[in-house]
Amino acid sequence: MAKVLIQKGKEKRIEAGHPWVYDNEISDVEGSYENGDIVDIYNWKNKFIGRGYINNNSKIRIRILTRQKEEINKDFFRNRILKAWEYRKMVVDTSSCRVVFGEADFIPGLIVDKFGDYLSLQTLSLGIEKHKDIIVEILDEVLEPKGIYERNDVSVRELEGLEQKKGFLKGPFDTKVVIFENEIKMLVDIENGQKTGYFLDQRENRAALKPFVKDAKVLDAFTHTGGFAIHAAYYGAKEVTAVDISELALEYVKINAELNNLQDKINVVLANVFDILKEYQKKGEKFDVIILDPPAFCKSKSALEGAYRGYKEINLRAMKILNPGGFLISCSCSHYMYPEIFRKMLLDAAKDAKRTLRFVETRFQAKDHPIISGYDESLYLKCEIMQVLY
Repeated sequence: MAKVLIQKGKEKRIEAGHPWVYDNEISDVEGSYENGDIVDIYNWKNKFIGRGYINNNSKIRIRILTRQKEEINKDFFRNRILKAWEYRKMVVDTSSCRVVFGEADFIPGLIVDKFGDYLSLQTLSLGIEKHKDIIVEILDEVLEPKGIYERNDVSVRELEGLEQKKGFLKGPFDTKVVIFENEIKMLVDIENGQKTGYFLDQRENRAALKPFVKDAKVLDAFTHTGGFAIHAAYYGAKEVTAVDISELALEYVKINAELNNLQDKINVVLANVFDILKEYQKKGEKFDVIILDPPAFCKSKSALEGAYRGYKEINLRAMKILNPGGFLISCSCSHYMYPEIFRKMLLDAAKDAKRTLRFVETRFQAKDHPIISGYDESLYLKCEIMQVLY
């Protein structure tokens, strides 16, 4: 096994629990290896600090699997997956949930989502791709799904020197599956939906809508397949407007509304959210509750400034079209929009909108997407529930 030495001064973050070693942190490599192989990591004092897989194609040169000198084999992955599954069984309804959340479950590069009786899997790095067959065997043994589908049609794999692909790993089966989320039926398209098929990370935040939407006029911007919109209608909103720029996404909103007999309460609007918020403001349209759940505006630190402006604009406009005392549920799934920066943006927007915010609740991603110490990237989703006061 090759031995990788870390430069003096570069070891602190790694020893504090961060699972990545960057290419510019390595001082020397002793021994030979192939991309995807397991290597040992030592600090500049020649002290063992971890074991993980290496890939010269990636700026993240090594992803750490363990801090122990243990063999990386089927038993290793079984123990990791069992621990992840046991945790989910304690904290969430496992009928549909994230089973494995990559580095936050100490299996870097592996994502596994469970939708009813079926699993959707992503192997996002070369090192974990090499163990995919064993991982699929373990998932089949532990969870006994009726089918497993591979959603490796993501560009990040190309940075690892891997091809994009998708298809059945156990099946075939109908990849359109109806799941229950907080007692609400939602149609999930495992084959063609976003990421693994559906965003499970907002499940608890959608449930948190309940106290605020009774008899309310609600706007769900960036609705996607209608998760927040359907919940708002189910929890007693009198009228819900669901806006998205994707025609396909809005077709799913209609299907999900019908699945729950809520089609009479939900209006779908095909539009760019930035444009329609301006239009609503110009027309004097008002809402009692507005939900903003945009896609990630910021996928790198360098994009933060532009993302900040985008988040501020939609939040400012939303504040201006809320009725006095209305509620704004604002989300960001951009990791680099750190919680303190997100809060500052909301305060800036409120100042410019001449509104006062009452912060009701600060929320994050669902419990099956765990946030762990030492790995700041595991905290990515922020959700602020606010009352907007004139």
